[in-house]
Amino acid sequence: MNLPDLNAQQTFHRFFPGLMCCLTVALAARFLSDHYGAPQLLFALLLGLAFHFLSEVDSCLPGVEFSATVLLKTGVALLGFRITYDEVASLGGANILLVLSAVAATILAGISLSYLLGRKFRFGILTGGAVAICGASAAIAIATVLPKSETRERDTLFTVIAVTTLSTISMVLYPILANLLALDERTTGIFLGATIHDVAQVVGAGYSVSDQSGDIATIIKLVRVALLVPVMLLFTVLLAPKGTGFSFSIIPRFVLVFCVAVAVNSTGVLPVAMTQLLADLSRWLLVTGIVAIGIKTSLKSMTTVGVTAIVILTIETLFIALWVLTGLHLIS
Repeated sequence: MNLPDLNAQQTFHRFFPGLMCCLTVALAARFLSDHYGAPQLLFALLLGLAFHFLSEVDSCLPGVEFSATVLLKTGVALLGFRITYDEVASLGGANILLVLSAVAATILAGISLSYLLGRKFRFGILTGGAVAICGASAAIAIATVLPKSETRERDTLFTVIAVTTLSTISMVLYPILANLLALDERTTGIFLGATIHDVAQVVGAGYSVSDQSGDIATIIKLVRVALLVPVMLLFTVLLAPKGTGFSFSIIPRFVLVFCVAVAVNSTGVLPVAMTQLLADLSRWLLVTGIVAIGIKTSLKSMTTVGVTAIVILTIETLFIALWVLTGLHLIS
């Protein structure tokens, strides 16, 4: 008897129902996004929540769990193929420092707000990182290195929904604000890329102004995405159990894969078609993982997050916008 074949077949049958459910819902989210213009991740979350009953179906649960963990982390790792070091270097030192300071200050503001409003500091890390770096993707990635708790998945899902909503609002309002402030196309691109949460909304807002603003906004945004690696490494070390000290073994493998992906993409050895394929695969894995998180979370549990959580995320969003505008004024 061929035991490996039998085990592979058993594994396939175990995960297949849940995986197919998540992928089907992800395809529905893509269809709705293409036809109605709202962010795909938001549709994925809402549809996932609507299919929460699948989390109580024994045949679906293993595949849903696999999608919410393995597929999600793989999607985060493959984000590295969207970034190169040359793109970062072309921005100039002052603008890079502004982005770095905005990310650091927003995360610290999130932690401080969490303390002031009676939330655990981990919630501040989660929300501050999501607002500061790349919205829903950052929230998912940072959540994977936070210590396990009863509220971690609930807080992650809430953060994903909130930052996606705030990012969509920003996509509409920030180009109008830039015009009212008489910002030129280059400065507008920097502002949009440094403040809007999700990549898709940054692209939408930037190119709604001009091609130049769109190009600059996208590069600035990718700089923020690149900062996901050092931020995750930092919190992996800081949140490690006491007495363990630093060890490369505590760094999640998908974080290391992300670093390798950025390095490989920077060399230019991969064809454009290949990097595009990997970026698309990353997007699909993230969407499928988001669907799985939605399926695992009940709306009833979301009501326990509280008003303070909404207040924290809103203040963080306003904070990074004011920080960047102030920095741009000082640079000019």
